[in-house]
Amino acid sequence: MATDELAQKLQRRLLLEESGPEPAPGGEEAAAGWGAGQEEEESRSSMFASADSELGAKLSRRQDINDGTARPRQAKVFNPYTEFKEFSRRQIKDMEQMFRLYDSGKDGYIDLMELKLMMEKLEAPQTHLGLKNMIKEVDEDFDGKLSFREFLLIFHKAAAGELEEDSGLMTLAKLSEIDVSTEGVKGAKNFFEAKVQALSSASKFEAEIKAEQDERKREEEEKKHRRAAFRELKSAFSQ
Repeated sequence: MATDELAQKLQRRLLLEESGPEPAPGGEEAAAGWGAGQEEEESRSSMFASADSELGAKLSRRQDINDGTARPRQAKVFNPYTEFKEFSRRQIKDMEQMFRLYDSGKDGYIDLMELKLMMEKLEAPQTHLGLKNMIKEVDEDFDGKLSFREFLLIFHKAAAGELEEDSGLMTLAKLSEIDVSTEGVKGAKNFFEAKVQALSSASKFEAEIKAEQDERKREEEEKKHRRAAFRELKSAFSQ
């Protein structure tokens, strides 16, 4: 009796080994749940492996820079005079002065609230959504504020006819009063005429630099004359 029972158990054991393990309680649902959990675990492991690889590459490069076997990447230097050649040096200086005037935080950017103040000062207030759209149109780095380069892009796009006539940026460009009448660009009296005419002046950039140098020399000469006159006056009183 006991021998027959033992034989049946052994036979059943052999059958199980040949056909694979019996399904766990719960059947297919349990198996599906286990499979989903396994996939999630593999996905998580892959994500961590990718992050570890990226971090390892950054640490390795930093070590190479410290050891002198690699050079740090140089940030691109922004030069408004070479990048925006359609504008004269005086125009760019005027734009920079306006930018600094409204950069009340002095952080090198005009944020949404500072732009709001600017448009109110220009008597062309905008809605909150309108201000956001103004920034979005030239916000190349998607930081939600205007750098000086992005500020210059407003005037670049306006002069190139790339702005809608009734847009907030076109309003800003028109009302900014960037004066070019003193530039002597063939008597141009407004920003857009000056832009077109400046393009035809090949040596204008060099001429402006020379004019600035001559102006500085003239100021230095005046200072020398004033100092000499002051010394003569002082000498006369001391006698």
